[in-house]
Amino acid sequence: MTKQKKFITCDGNQAAAHISYMFSEVAAIYPITPSSTMAEYVDEWAAAGRKNIFGETVLVQEMQSEGGAAGAVHGSLQAGALTTTYTASQGLLLMIPNMYKIAGELLPCVFHVSARTLASHALCIFGDHQDVMSARQTGFAMLAEGSVQEVMDLAGVAHLATIKSRVPFMNFFDGFRTSHEIQKIECIDYDELAKIIDMDAVNTFKRNALNPEHPVIRGTAQNPDIYFQGREAANKFYNALPAVVEEYMGEISRITGRDYRLFNYYGAADAEHVIIAMGSVNDTIEETIDYLTKQGKKVGVVKVRLYRPFCAQALIDAGCDVIAQHCDTPNPQLAAEQAGVFGVGYNSDMSKDAPKAALTSVMWDWSAYYTQAVESVINGTWDGSNYFGGMSDGLVNIAPLADFAAEGTQEAIDEATAKIESGDWDVFDGVIETNDGSTVGTEGEHMSDADITGNMNWYFKNVVVK
Repeated sequence: MTKQKKFITCDGNQAAAHISYMFSEVAAIYPITPSSTMAEYVDEWAAAGRKNIFGETVLVQEMQSEGGAAGAVHGSLQAGALTTTYTASQGLLLMIPNMYKIAGELLPCVFHVSARTLASHALCIFGDHQDVMSARQTGFAMLAEGSVQEVMDLAGVAHLATIKSRVPFMNFFDGFRTSHEIQKIECIDYDELAKIIDMDAVNTFKRNALNPEHPVIRGTAQNPDIYFQGREAANKFYNALPAVVEEYMGEISRITGRDYRLFNYYGAADAEHVIIAMGSVNDTIEETIDYLTKQGKKVGVVKVRLYRPFCAQALIDAGCDVIAQHCDTPNPQLAAEQAGVFGVGYNSDMSKDAPKAALTSVMWDWSAYYTQAVESVINGTWDGSNYFGGMSDGLVNIAPLADFAAEGTQEAIDEATAKIESGDWDVFDGVIETNDGSTVGTEGEHMSDADITGNMNWYFKNVVVK
């Protein structure tokens, strides 16, 4: 007999709270717009005696600040209680010190974030990814949703995956655009998720908790040799995480009938123009793609679900032909080679790592700067001003082109390189068209270094932003 689907009308915050309540034993909270209602729902349900999937009522504790809430989460996790919090914007920034500790100690938890702008010259409460991007270095995995239904479906993936992998999660969705948007959605019942939780992992987590009967040493000071051994030892947990997330996405897809992957592709199979995006913009992009494909346009979108750790193999599986990168690791190029696609490396010549995939690499040679800096100190001309070196200075270069690159590519590179090195051409020369249809720069002039580094609040015309 087919199970009757249950539908509810709610916003994104309620959907996240519904799921998080299932998996939480403790919630340490401090309200901040637009995340506050998540904590309010959890507090209300706890006061009414609602049970989680473990048959317990969630213990809710409101702290004096977002930093205090994060500290309480950390302490509760060390004591062996599955703990959750909810935040946004500056609230998330105040949690960052504790997030480093939680991730470094491989404590499973989920921070649900209604992503919002950060206050800079002024306070702004619009949805944005400034807050979550400011916390991406903490070691938390980052899972993104684009609609209320996706929050209901994928918030559970965050909780299930953190328990099994031990890697903490930021589960985020756009503030106001998703957090406060009310939709009629399918509700996932507790019993469905209770069947797929890894109870062995839950029990392992609890056995590792601080216990006066089994004392251990934690939070020590370490010299660099030991410290970096510990950091390297954590890599295996992050390497294994994409497979864990994909496994639970498969389970959620089985339960709901909706297809979830680390990267979901939508659009023409032979698309010539593809947007890569995450968050609430994806629904609008899909409607636009439907409109354009009816006109014969070959367009598509790759929807990013798991933003960190970023899995190059999953992106390839979604149809990507070339992997570029902006990180000093050969792993994306290795994944490209294994999958039989191409890549562009970064920081050093990565053809040595992936000779069958790496087309070329952007290379940095910092000896050019060090030489200039030391010489200026020796001759007494050092003034501490910013250094803007380029290809003509030997600071930036391009690795030799692979012999399997298309005919004429080397000639095009040589021509552009010669113009850059001679000063005849620069990417910031002349009038530049931005992606909103306006222009910057002046015909026949080069944009100043100050404008490039300090006043650039625009994107090139081909860049698509959410």
